[in-house]
Amino acid sequence: MVSPLARVLAGASAGELVALAAEVLARPVPSPVPSLLPPPPGLGGVSRPWLGGPTGIGTSAARPFRPRAAPGAAGDRSGLPLHCPPPVRDDPALGEAVNERLVDWAADCGIYADRLEKLRAANFGRLLMLTHPDTEDPDRLLAAAKCALAEWAVDDYYCDEEDDGADPELAGARLLLANAAVDPAHLPLRYAPRLERGMREDPVLVALRTALEHLARYATPQQVARLKHELAAIFVAFGAEAAWRMAGELPPVWQYLVNRQPNSFLPCIALIDPVGGYQLPAAEYADPRIRRAVTTASLASVLVNDLYSMAKESRSGTLDFNLPTLIAAEDGCSLEEAVRRSVEVHDELVRTFEAEAAALLPAGSPALARYLAGVYAWLGGNHEWHRTSPKYRED
Repeated sequence: MVSPLARVLAGASAGELVALAAEVLARPVPSPVPSLLPPPPGLGGVSRPWLGGPTGIGTSAARPFRPRAAPGAAGDRSGLPLHCPPPVRDDPALGEAVNERLVDWAADCGIYADRLEKLRAANFGRLLMLTHPDTEDPDRLLAAAKCALAEWAVDDYYCDEEDDGADPELAGARLLLANAAVDPAHLPLRYAPRLERGMREDPVLVALRTALEHLARYATPQQVARLKHELAAIFVAFGAEAAWRMAGELPPVWQYLVNRQPNSFLPCIALIDPVGGYQLPAAEYADPRIRRAVTTASLASVLVNDLYSMAKESRSGTLDFNLPTLIAAEDGCSLEEAVRRSVEVHDELVRTFEAEAAALLPAGSPALARYLAGVYAWLGGNHEWHRTSPKYRED
């Protein structure tokens, strides 16, 4: 039997895509879920054409394809269309409920204390509602929203926003403490109290700690450990940006894309299964083929952010990095042309994810089918939020 997600990935219309992705996300997943993937190519003398897709009778719906962009389903403000699925769900009331609780929590932590109304208007609760359509539980969505906002606070306060005290020369030391908040440091008794005071005195560290505590209500220790890994990687990427800022240099595009893979929405995407109430087996999450598909999708998702945020960033007066700006500098082309080329990069990544996800489905576990459906839904919800949020329209 062909998975509904395979049919989605095989070129369904926009309406069919929404219905079929929702069908996958609504299915229960048996627990525990064994990994059913075959060994990687080359192991035991077995070679499988994963990037070419499965072959044989009954596998045509799971092969890579040339998907059609759904008319009117996606597009950036420049008028250049993005190849991206539409959102699976849009429940404004649920998003608002999550958003209000998120703003209250931010106030309790002390982050964004002087601009809580702007935080409310950005409507990150709506982002989480759109990107996690497999739950209607506002508290599960809030747990993921807290993690996301804490991550963005690290970027704003330590790396990007000079008005918030960001200083590239201090970024490395601050990011070290951020990692200690996520993956607790255990010091000798003489020094442990000072560490604890430091953790409680910095609102960003308070946010990180309390966000992880909330997530632990719904995530297994393995899922929390997975998030810690993704956060350690994003902190390294933040440090690389700080180094570029100190040097006053723009990185080459290829280095920027290397940085943008971990410096993306990957920590958010890592929470798809705990938010949905199931667990993708660790062996599948770490499988190189699945990792390639998921990181490709996460890179595409953050390039949406690049495209929507570039106008606002250009007014900030600081050295900011986004793909169109770097392409324009490296290729010597107009910014308009650089935007077009950036859209092409984004679309290639999304199509790669679609093809590779379809190839992985036939031999994967039920949890993998649901997780890949969740990643696809995440892409659609992420684009819809960027398209509609006032965050990037502010002066």
